Amino acid sequence: MLLAINANNTNVKFSVYDGAKSVGDWRIKTEAGRTADQYVVWLNQLMTMKGLSLKSIDAAIIATVVPQSLFHLNMLCESHLGTKPLVVGDPTVKLGIEVKMDIPMSTVGADRLANAVGGHMTYDGKPLIVVDFGTATTFDVVDQDGNYIGGAIAPGIVLSVEILHSATAMLPRIVVERPGHVIGKSTTEAMQSGIFWGYVGLVEGMVRRISDEFGGPLDVVATGGLAPLFHGQTPVITYLDPDITMRGLVEIYRRNSQ
Repeated sequence: MLLAINANNTNVKFSVYDGAKSVGDWRIKTEAGRTADQYVVWLNQLMTMKGLSLKSIDAAIIATVVPQSLFHLNMLCESHLGTKPLVVGDPTVKLGIEVKMDIPMSTVGADRLANAVGGHMTYDGKPLIVVDFGTATTFDVVDQDGNYIGGAIAPGIVLSVEILHSATAMLPRIVVERPGHVIGKSTTEAMQSGIFWGYVGLVEGMVRRISDEFGGPLDVVATGGLAPLFHGQTPVITYLDPDITMRGLVEIYRRNSQ
C-alpha cells in the first residue's frame, strides 16, 4: 500500500491507498521539528484503530511546502517504514506534465503541482483554475494538456482574520462563516462580511482576469479546508474537490512506478 503525505503550513495530511482507493486518512498540526519517532507513534495508533498496519506500507510519496519538515518525513519513511519516498519537486520525479514557469520547478509549491496533476486527470483534460483555500489562497492554472502554466498567491483567509485581530486594538478574533447580511449590524458581522464577501469578490475577480489573460473560459475547482464555505456562494466555482491534491500524489507515484 502507498502512503501519501502532504505537508502544508497548517497541517500534515497522511493518506493510505490500496491501489487508487483511500483506506484511511489523518491530519496532524504542522510542526517543523516533529521527529520521525513522534510521527510513527501517532500514525501507528491511528492506523491500528482502522485495522491497518504499518507493515502493509511498501511505498510513499511526499509533497511539502515546509522544507524543515522534509528531513523528518523522509526519516519516517526510510527508518520506520523501510521505503524510500518519492518527493514531489525532486528533479528525478516525473510529473507527466510541463511546468511552464520562469523559475526552477523545485521552487513551485509541491501541493500546487499535485493539484495540477490531480485536476487534469479528473476533469477530462479541461483547462482549469484550481483555487486552494489553505494557509494561502492560491490560484493555479492548468491548460488543456495538463501543463502547469502559473497562477497567483493571496493571503489565506484564516491568516487575514488573525492579522486583522492582532494588528488592531478593538477588533475581535472571529469565526469565518457566511454572514446573514452584507451590511454588518455589529463589529463581528461587519468583519465576517468583509472577510467572506471580500474573498468571494477576490475569487470572482481573479477568475475573470485569469480567464481574460488565458484567452478563454476555465472551469474552477475549489479545494482546501475552507473551500466548502465558498462552494455554492458564487457561480464561478464549478467543482468542490477536497481530495484533488492527494489524488494528484497517487497519480504522480503511478507515473514513476511504471
